[in-house]
Amino acid sequence: MDIVVRATLAFAFVLFLTRVVGRRELGSMQPFDLIMLVMLGDLVQQGVTQNDFSVTGLVLAGGTVGLLTVLVSYGSWRFPRLRPILDGEPVIVIEDGRLIEGNLRRERMTAGEVAAAARQEGIGSLDDVRWGVLETSGRISFIAKEAPAR
Repeated sequence: MDIVVRATLAFAFVLFLTRVVGRRELGSMQPFDLIMLVMLGDLVQQGVTQNDFSVTGLVLAGGTVGLLTVLVSYGSWRFPRLRPILDGEPVIVIEDGRLIEGNLRRERMTAGEVAAAARQEGIGSLDDVRWGVLETSGRISFIAKEAPAR
């Protein structure tokens, strides 16, 4: 039972930590971010299992984390008011070609990161963007301005 409690606390801690740290798409992580994830995983594992290397400990810890993942997913689906807390909310970072500095600052993003994401989508200039939305996955979705009618 001790492992289940520790796994539950570790799950809550990691969920909280991911909300505090912010959104980063896995493909856009810097090497340091990836190393931090590996370290976090190792530290959490040590805190959950301590010196228990048994198969029972593995099943209890893994089962607890799996069950909590399903419960969080169900809670997000079933209770819309929990969704912003559990999944986050999309954030508008560009409106009519202009960066929204306050939102970028809050998400700890730079104009260069937004411009790079736009280039990856084939957008040459942010002036061509009607909306740029930082999705909960960490990706930025771009909606182009309509071309003027001829």
